[in-house]
Amino acid sequence: MEQVEIAEQQNPSSAPGEDYAGSAAAGEAAPARPADGGLSAVPGSDTTEPPTTPSFVFALGKVEPRFPSPSVEKEFTQVAAREETEGQTDRQMLRSVLGERNNRYLARQMCWVFTIEGLETYLLVPRDPADVELLIEAVRPEPQPADLDVVIGQRGPLAPAEACGGLIVPVVAFDNLYSFERDELITAIPRPEEEDEEYFRATAAELLDRILRIADNAGNTDEHRALNFLAVRYPAIYVRTAEAHRAGASLTEVQVRPSPLSRTRRIVDTIFSYTDRRTDVTEKYFARVDVTEEFPFLVTKLSPYYDRP
Repeated sequence: MEQVEIAEQQNPSSAPGEDYAGSAAAGEAAPARPADGGLSAVPGSDTTEPPTTPSFVFALGKVEPRFPSPSVEKEFTQVAAREETEGQTDRQMLRSVLGERNNRYLARQMCWVFTIEGLETYLLVPRDPADVELLIEAVRPEPQPADLDVVIGQRGPLAPAEACGGLIVPVVAFDNLYSFERDELITAIPRPEEEDEEYFRATAAELLDRILRIADNAGNTDEHRALNFLAVRYPAIYVRTAEAHRAGASLTEVQVRPSPLSRTRRIVDTIFSYTDRRTDVTEKYFARVDVTEEFPFLVTKLSPYYDRP
């Protein structure tokens, strides 16, 4: 039986590498960030102090815009009635109305929910007010089941009930948010010349889906932040998995353990185990990731891993 699991880690929760999926631009210049890291930007929140110990988030999911109150919904309806929206679906109309610069005040009033595996997980607020543009760009005119959004930021307190129509989930003040389709990410992964394209894409899709389906992966623990970082920014894990499949081995386990190097910084070892389907011999490879700060980064490239006696 194949198994994917995360080893328990005691410590909670990074300069970013090149993202082969691409990253959305932040848009126009913005005023200085508020001292509270943007957490007080949640409608109805009186939060004035950031968390004592920062809790960072690197999560994969979907952004969903919602109306926080009947007042905002009625205002949106009145504005939409003045726009040219003939022939548009409701989703297309929502995107086009919010995308108009004169209507940005509506985008700032919207409730932006981040869902993971269909579950409402976070309420998003931009740490920089200009980054409301990123939220608008996440509203796809023609959404697909394979759409994915990546949010990187700092987790704050629970949102007040009045912030989003009674929805009470943690607030995330984000510094970066970008969107892509699952197939777009897979296509962007550099493929070794000797690998068949269709075969390689199938392997990459399977590995990405496994990471996304790992239990309780809300992207707010060291383990999950490291895995999510590797999933969208480190193609070597897909190449290694494709090589293992071609050699007749299965990916049987994924573990994340505190690294022996973890002293002044929080560093984890992400270990991928491949078991030969004929001999039942297991080979392990690991990549070391620093998750001390908001942006995880690679410390050690993927290389063979040997269990210590």
